[in-house]
Amino acid sequence: MPKKKKHHTGKKLVTAGLATLGMYLLYGAENAKKNRKVAKAWMLRAKAEVLDKAEKLKELDKGDYDRMISDVQKKYKKMKSVNSGELAELAKELKGHWKDIEKGFRDESKKKK
Repeated sequence: MPKKKKHHTGKKLVTAGLATLGMYLLYGAENAKKNRKVAKAWMLRAKAEVLDKAEKLKELDKGDYDRMISDVQKKYKKMKSVNSGELAELAKELKGHWKDIEKGFRDESKKKK
C-alpha cells in the first residue's frame, strides 16, 4: 500500500513569510542600515525563537503571532543583560510587521495555486 504524502504547505508559508520579515528588517526597511548596526545577539535569538514557534504552527493568524512575541518577550524580560526599553521596542517592531507577513503569505499562496 503506497504511503500518503503529507503536505506541509502551511508550515512552508509560515517559514517563507517570517524569513521574508527577517530579510525585510535587515535589508529592505527604510532604516535597514541602522537595524543591522543595532541588532544585538539577544535580539537575533529572540527573533529566531519567534520563527521557530511559528514554524511549528500549521496556520498563523495575528493573534497567534502576537502571543508568540509576548511569550518570547516575557522570557527575555527576566534576563539581566536585556534592556527592557529595547525589548519593548523589538516587540513593537515585530508586531508592526504583521501586515507585511500577511501580504507575503497571500502572495505565496497565489504562487502555489
